[in-house]
Amino acid sequence: MKEFTYFQPTEIRFGRGRFSELGQVASRFGRRTLLVTVVDDPCFKGLFERAKGILVEAGLAVARFDGVVPNPTTDVISQGARIAREFKADVVVGIGGGSTMDTAKAIAVEATHPGGAWDYLFFREKQPTGKTLPVIAVTTTSGTGSHVTQVAVVTNPVEKNKSALYHPLLYPKASLVDPELMITLPGKVTSATGFDVFAHAFESFINPGGSPYTDMMALEAIGLVAKFLPAAVKDGKDMEARERMAWADTLAGLCIANAGVTLPHGIGMAIGGLYPHVAHGEALAVVYPAILEYTYRIAPAKFAKVGRILNPKLSGEKGVRAAEGACAAIKRFIKRIGMDFKLRDFNVPKKDLDALARQSLVLPDYKNHPRLATLADISGILGRSH
Repeated sequence: MKEFTYFQPTEIRFGRGRFSELGQVASRFGRRTLLVTVVDDPCFKGLFERAKGILVEAGLAVARFDGVVPNPTTDVISQGARIAREFKADVVVGIGGGSTMDTAKAIAVEATHPGGAWDYLFFREKQPTGKTLPVIAVTTTSGTGSHVTQVAVVTNPVEKNKSALYHPLLYPKASLVDPELMITLPGKVTSATGFDVFAHAFESFINPGGSPYTDMMALEAIGLVAKFLPAAVKDGKDMEARERMAWADTLAGLCIANAGVTLPHGIGMAIGGLYPHVAHGEALAVVYPAILEYTYRIAPAKFAKVGRILNPKLSGEKGVRAAEGACAAIKRFIKRIGMDFKLRDFNVPKKDLDALARQSLVLPDYKNHPRLATLADISGILGRSH
């Protein structure tokens, strides 16, 4: 067997009703809590006040930062870090989707270190230290996997660049995954975050740095997404679909924490950095069809396995024919969940594609892809995605 190492320090509390345990969990790590959320949203009516009540009942003092935005920016993180310092927070609780959990992680660093979170990106000489505040994650979407990863994605609006902090200290100390929190999520958000789950699992599976452990979880996650994401999009109150998607999201997050993502995420991050109005899952869905066509001949066995999950009729096909069928099956799935977009649908000018291609090579994700892409390759992919 292939030699591998797997690491996961986050305590995962999964299941319906586990949100009620927030105070019990947070009190193990501190007494003064910074609660990180979006501004009050009708989708989560009363949720954040309920969270505050649970924390206070457990004997914790609570301050709230509700300035989280999609594709969280350095300015937003600095605002939250300032509140954390002034309040003397000793634990950070992030309740929301990936943007909220990433913001909580970045605040945990900036509030306790000189400079800003942007100074501690994965490639910098300076890295987070043991002063980093403990983070508790409560996910309200099934998408980013941030509740079980060591990554915090940050956007610098001045540089028009999207990058990430990446360090073992950023793993949440504990994560509460309660599918009951997800039933009010709109269909559009369910689709976008759900496709991110698929992308995490798929890219971990085709990543040459994967392992038998991550492969096992990735295939399970892909099967769950294939079966339950359309149901969750159709009926957000379908608890079985919400529960299975929450589990798929967790599995896929556990995969990327150890195997990592590949070319689509490098391009998707570049799109999000230059065009913050494009949701991360949407950016991935835009480029996936072209990237599939670019890749399938290089990893036919892996593609074929995924294809047979999405289309059992491919069980009789082998090799490149099965891999080609996988591409078609994934494209049909993208269309089925309403994510068949082009860059032009998001008003991305064609004249920007060269700059976008160059930005897509900034993050090292493309180096993990089965086929190593050149600038010309990425330009071609973006051209076909426009």
